[in-house]
Amino acid sequence: MDERDAAAELQKMVNGFQVSQAICIAATLGIADHLKDGKRTSGELAALTNTHPQALYRLLRALASVGVFHEAEDRSFSLTPVGGALRSDVQHSVASWAILAGRPYFRQAWSDLLHSVSTGENAFRHAYGKGVWEYRAEHPEESVIFDRAMTAMSRGVAAAVIAAYDFRPFAVVMDVAGGQGALLAEILRRNPGQRGILFDQPQVVAKAGPVFEVAGVADRCDVVAGDFFVSVPEGADAIVLKWILHDWDDDTNIRILKTCRRAMRPEGKLLVLESILAPPNEGASAKFGDLNMLVMPGGQERTAEEFRSLLAASDFRVANIVEAGPRISIIEAEPV
Repeated sequence: MDERDAAAELQKMVNGFQVSQAICIAATLGIADHLKDGKRTSGELAALTNTHPQALYRLLRALASVGVFHEAEDRSFSLTPVGGALRSDVQHSVASWAILAGRPYFRQAWSDLLHSVSTGENAFRHAYGKGVWEYRAEHPEESVIFDRAMTAMSRGVAAAVIAAYDFRPFAVVMDVAGGQGALLAEILRRNPGQRGILFDQPQVVAKAGPVFEVAGVADRCDVVAGDFFVSVPEGADAIVLKWILHDWDDDTNIRILKTCRRAMRPEGKLLVLESILAPPNEGASAKFGDLNMLVMPGGQERTAEEFRSLLAASDFRVANIVEAGPRISIIEAEPV
């Protein structure tokens, strides 16, 4: 790559926020859902979304230039394979995450990345004077958007997790801080006769019922509300923690893990589902995800060795690590 090409490539990276924000707006407007049955003109889409026709056209043509949509000569637009992932009704939908990533409070935390890099402190707390969990509790509309994004992401990885790991030996599986139960519902659906326990905060699990009903497993799952810093239910053969430990620092995680340890049977398994940081110069997704942990909840992504140390400090031994996909691995741990 010569100097001019290198500069052009870097310029493209610098301007990446523009593409990201445009995608977030398209997701918020539900453009992909309006196109799932075929092409529509920008005028038709403007009427459906109550937006300014010319301004919406400018947004759509920009996104068509990067392959999210396809523009025809008559200003009509259709979905590309990439844009199809913005539909809300597909298994690997990115729509809910795009909407979350476009929220002003989310963007503001990233705008304060320099503060985190300069001080090591959490950017969100610096910008808002409180942690992101407290902020969302005070803004229930943001909690709804966040929960929807987490549920969609859980559905997206559930098949990969189940394909990579055999849950059949466990009579009872408990998902701690399992949100609205998307992953647990799929585990139970694939393993008839198995029972589940969904454990999370009261306002979160209150919305879990329809998820289990749609999966046909509502009669095999107990939904329990509580605080994982205090206690979690006993009686599970396997405890699942998916995308939980990356939200917190080591000391806080040790508290969570020791709470789980106290509830475990001697022969039980702890299944930590997280991204694992790759060696130098690889794994951009997890490493930028790590920056997101720095600016938003104040946690971090970790290497395999860091997970081993964290679990050892919490009275667990890592028995196996199974890669389930580009965004998630299964760290199987046993109590010691």
